[in-house]
Amino acid sequence: MTNSGTHRPEPSTTAGERDMLDGWLDYHRSTLAWKCSGLGDAQLRQTPLKPSELSLMGLVRHMAEVERYWFREIMLGEDLPELYCTREEPDGDFHFTDADTWAAAEQVWQTEVELARQAAAGRPLEQESDPAAHHRGETFSLRWVYTHMIEEYARHNGHADLLREHTDGSTGE
Repeated sequence: MTNSGTHRPEPSTTAGERDMLDGWLDYHRSTLAWKCSGLGDAQLRQTPLKPSELSLMGLVRHMAEVERYWFREIMLGEDLPELYCTREEPDGDFHFTDADTWAAAEQVWQTEVELARQAAAGRPLEQESDPAAHHRGETFSLRWVYTHMIEEYARHNGHADLLREHTDGSTGE
């Protein structure tokens, strides 16, 4: 699997903390996009690692939920509805109907990424969430959210590596 078509910005090895965190988060966002590139809807929906329900499209939908949750709901205290999941369907991001398309999933994800960037822009890494503004009742710093998001993407990009290899044989870092 070559890196054609998807630009993955290499994180700086000498940047300051904020630029380093932004760089690594963007790198991992780009990696997930790269793992999904060049595949059709049917391939992106495949769940080749039975009994797991993981699919590339499901990972993208999941990361849209995660971006929305941590940057906007937790850090900004916004009261937002879930995108795909419900109490009755907590794994709704991995369950599709015939009406669900890759184009729609990718658009929602990219929108949530952009809104997450806007939510973090200009805020100090020390800024803390208001524990009363969300159901978790905990305080999180923006630094913690960045670190968690990098970890979340890194873990799921490992899943994406396996899914892509099982889908069409493509491999690559």
